[in-house]
Amino acid sequence: MARVLSTAVVLALLAATAAAFAITEGAKLSKSPIAGTKVSPVFSPSGEGNTLADVSFRLRTRERLTVWIQNAHGKNVSTILTSRTAPAGRVFRLGWDGFSPDGVIEPDGVYKPVVKLERSHRTIVLPSPIRLDTVPPVVTVKHPQYPIISPDGDGHSDDFHVQYRLSEPAQVILSVRGRRVLLTRSQKTSGTIVWNGKVRNSQGQLVRARPGRYLLSISARDRAGNVSKGFPFAIAQVRYVVLARNRVVARPGGRFALRVSTDAPSVQWQLHGRSGVQRAGTLKFRAPKKAGVYRLYVTAAGHAAVARLVVR
Repeated sequence: MARVLSTAVVLALLAATAAAFAITEGAKLSKSPIAGTKVSPVFSPSGEGNTLADVSFRLRTRERLTVWIQNAHGKNVSTILTSRTAPAGRVFRLGWDGFSPDGVIEPDGVYKPVVKLERSHRTIVLPSPIRLDTVPPVVTVKHPQYPIISPDGDGHSDDFHVQYRLSEPAQVILSVRGRRVLLTRSQKTSGTIVWNGKVRNSQGQLVRARPGRYLLSISARDRAGNVSKGFPFAIAQVRYVVLARNRVVARPGGRFALRVSTDAPSVQWQLHGRSGVQRAGTLKFRAPKKAGVYRLYVTAAGHAAVARLVVR
């Protein structure tokens, strides 16, 4: 009799175990009441662009729910939806600004959205983490630099190449005289950017720079939107055609020389009805035989410089 009872107990335990296993497997196979989850992987409340962490999902069943953000220690730091009843199929698009109830930005770190379903008596921690990052990237670039460019499209010194390194993957920003002229698409930790001699005018348009000196600054924007402070690293000179002197004195019919600075291999000149072509460098001329004041025009790649010639 005892043997029969022992066998019955074993069979009962096996049956209970099988039932529990079946329930567990059924729970594994059942669909989550939340679908279509999308969460911002990284953001900065003080950065450029989207200063909110997006949290969106869809309900599969009718529910009454509350949503909050918890930190790495499981503490609720911000409730972003309070006790809302919604039908099946409802899509929620919520946002977290990264601030505590006291109006202070939460510490940098990893946070997770939590959804409490009151009807289902379930609390679901969404697996997609949010990284709050308020530290801008650090840019390293050679400085100071004093490039000379001539952005006239002739293939000679048309642009200035700048090599950089970053403390994290980020987009690089190049500013000229405090106005942004370039933002790279890719996010790298090192690379080269090129200034093509374009500046931004008062209407926000990019135009070719006029001759002169320009202060170049570099900064970077990371994935979270944090932008580092612009770092001045170069004073670039835009030069097309520059004459060493803008006034020359010569005797009637006498010879004189004038040096020209340009990246073009040759220049054209005009003086009192005469014209010609010379190699760039030191230009040599003969003054008119009659005393007076004349204008000497020197042209290269569509740009001109003028010097006043005084013959006496």
